[in-house]
Amino acid sequence: MSARPLVTVYNDKSEATNSQIKLPGVFRAPLRPDIVSFVHDQIRKNKRQPYAVSVEAGHQTSAESWGTGRAVARIPRVRGGGTHRSGQGAFGNMCRGGRMFAPTKVFRRWHRRVNVAQKRYAMVSAIAASGIPALVQARGHIIDQIPEVPFVVVDKVESFKKTKEAVSFLRRSHFWADIEKVYNSKRNRAGKGKGRNRRYKAKLGPLVVYNQDNGVVKAFRNIPGVHLLPVDKLNLLKVRASRMHRNPLKKTAIMVKLNPYAAVLKRTAILTNRRRLGTQHPFEEKIQILRRKEFEKKAARKMAAAQKTPATQKTPAAK
Repeated sequence: MSARPLVTVYNDKSEATNSQIKLPGVFRAPLRPDIVSFVHDQIRKNKRQPYAVSVEAGHQTSAESWGTGRAVARIPRVRGGGTHRSGQGAFGNMCRGGRMFAPTKVFRRWHRRVNVAQKRYAMVSAIAASGIPALVQARGHIIDQIPEVPFVVVDKVESFKKTKEAVSFLRRSHFWADIEKVYNSKRNRAGKGKGRNRRYKAKLGPLVVYNQDNGVVKAFRNIPGVHLLPVDKLNLLKVRASRMHRNPLKKTAIMVKLNPYAAVLKRTAILTNRRRLGTQHPFEEKIQILRRKEFEKKAARKMAAAQKTPATQKTPAAK
């Protein structure tokens, strides 16, 4: 987890200013790739469109089984004569022109419901991972020349309205190497997606998180690999980007707005006393305390029983 106390703010010319802001508590959240992967896979299913074969497919013919006694299979056979089709098997999934096995239905459970607490936990964990340079590099982003991650800039960048302004800013900030990687990674997609309006695929570049859209969306949206998200509507599908981390580029006001995430999960105490807990799951400490109390009770019972029983038993007096 990221444990830096302060983050430097850079101006629109990518120069470090004298102002520093406190790193929000969300960046000290525990990293739980298992929860992030689970939530990402579940909410990603909510965009699926139902598909199914026709309910009449494979059954649009008149066929009936010949029964036993003819030394042929009991599969239904097409009626009539005078054509090659008559007498051929029908309906079954092993027959030519028959239906498929277990035809697909539109009433399949396509979408998934995810607990709100889990979604919040996954979101804060992904944000925390975006503040660790090693994880960002492991994702494949080129951040060798970037002075700091997350890279926080002044709110003036939100007023950019021209793409050339955004490009010059990214070049000065040394983010352009990551975007050149996107240019060089464009390639044909494998599979049928080439004919379904998604012929090309490419790697991902920086993620711009903004507070107010004063033109920043139009300035950055046409640059390949760059995605934009408002801080009030963070999306795990964009932040995680098929891994736990994404190359972050944030604004000053955003770091202030990220602070409420520290009080989101009150019941699990994810972001409170994080230095004391480290990456330990919040419930693990409670379990250890309960076990310790149970052990103390057992030890007390044993000591009480030992005190009641005499150390040596006297032999009974002979009658």
